[in-house]
Amino acid sequence: MVERSVLVTGGTGGLGGAVSAAFVAAGWRVVVADLRPVDGVGLTGVAADLTDPAGAAHAVEAAAGDPAAPLRAVVNLVGGYAGGGLVHETPVEEFDRMLTLNLRPTHLVTRAALPALVAAGGGAVVCVAARAALAPFPGVAGYVTAKAAVLAFANAVAVEYRSAGVRCNTVLPSVIDTPANRAAQPDADHSRWVAPAEIAPVVRFLAGDESAPTSGAAVPVYGRA
Repeated sequence: MVERSVLVTGGTGGLGGAVSAAFVAAGWRVVVADLRPVDGVGLTGVAADLTDPAGAAHAVEAAAGDPAAPLRAVVNLVGGYAGGGLVHETPVEEFDRMLTLNLRPTHLVTRAALPALVAAGGGAVVCVAARAALAPFPGVAGYVTAKAAVLAFANAVAVEYRSAGVRCNTVLPSVIDTPANRAAQPDADHSRWVAPAEIAPVVRFLAGDESAPTSGAAVPVYGRA
């Protein structure tokens, strides 16, 4: 019997399918929110613009709408990468775009979901930053800043909602082995990258009761990269 729901954002991305499948396999009611509705066995798709407060609220309303399976976890996967020049060479619009794509959906969805998680007696939020948030490399200041902000935001949620029983943790991938990343870096050693199927169990663990003592953690999922 399904007794709990999880909201997975960015379910059409390279990581989203594996994460959603991990929750379905574990018996969760899985609501997947993205710009395009997602179809799949065991999935409830919600089309929503998660950079908009109303879209984020709509997604959370759908995820929290089954009294028999209250919302107990939120997984924030929406994000993106863009490289460019050095800081003085990067247009401010591109810098802002990285914040809008990576930080804003995580903030809006988490903000909308927290009352439901508290009302359900507690739960978990899992965010996705990047190794670059801790170990930056040149030419991606907007991306690095946005992912570092995601990590800082997750830590703030962990502190603010600890007494309400809501935990918040972050996973930090290196390069995720997706078709898009392979196309962008065809000459890289793909065997060193981390596969979505390797990250998904970590995310599910952080959302479940098995990780109840853990909040405010930044969990590396680097593979061999």
